[in-house]
Amino acid sequence: MQIVKIIVMVVFILICVALTFLVLMQEGKQQGLGAIGGIADSYWGKNKGRSMEGVLIKVTTWLAVAFMVLALVLNVPVIFGGI
Repeated sequence: MQIVKIIVMVVFILICVALTFLVLMQEGKQQGLGAIGGIADSYWGKNKGRSMEGVLIKVTTWLAVAFMVLALVLNVPVIFGGI
């Protein structure tokens, strides 16, 4: 059982590093003055899900969910009073 915990901990650390890296790679969400003229609704703004930025957002979301699940799994004995 100790080996499984070590493996889960290593996966957790890898997810933490990947999540940090992906968040730093993403662009800011500020529209700036371009939103006033309607430039934000251009072709690239509408098809953001197919762009590299859209892929980064989806991967970041899945890694964040995995992070939360593994954080709970690793702390189950602490949560339930040392089972």
